[in-house]
Amino acid sequence: MARAQKRLRQELLKEKLQETPFLTDEELAVVLEVSVQTVRLDRLELGIPELRERTKQMAEEARTKLKAIASGEVIGELIDLELGKSGISVLSITPDMVFEKTKVVKGHYIFAQANSLALAVIDAPAAVTGVANIKFKMPAHVGEKLIAKAEVVKKRGNKYFIWVKTRNDAHELFRAKFIMASLES
Repeated sequence: MARAQKRLRQELLKEKLQETPFLTDEELAVVLEVSVQTVRLDRLELGIPELRERTKQMAEEARTKLKAIASGEVIGELIDLELGKSGISVLSITPDMVFEKTKVVKGHYIFAQANSLALAVIDAPAAVTGVANIKFKMPAHVGEKLIAKAEVVKKRGNKYFIWVKTRNDAHELFRAKFIMASLES
């Protein structure tokens, strides 16, 4: 019976990490209702690396797929990319990104993360931003990790209609609707 429970728990562990690859061992322990050590042992047995290593592997895979933008031009760390469909990037907020007086992140960092991610998902050798409809919903602060998710919702001719939503751990902070134009040669 214990062996069957372990197998089910390990299957659930794999499913949870497939759905949300950024879960920490502590968060997985709560979800699976086991100790952190049990999660670590299960990961080790299944050959699943720790969060930092998983993130690094995903970023490396995503960088190799880029077409319309160079990997050094993406603001934040590109974590996942499916050209022509979707992408995810993570931006860690540092003290140099905030206003001195209020300690709130300067908006151009959040916009740049979303805009560069929108460019990254385009399946074309070059592209530009045609239209950006943006909404800042909440402020971000030092130490937060902003996760931006881009989705191509429509493609018409050389135009890509891309929605980007940026959130911290708890809330959506920013959203944008972009119309990007691929520069066909």
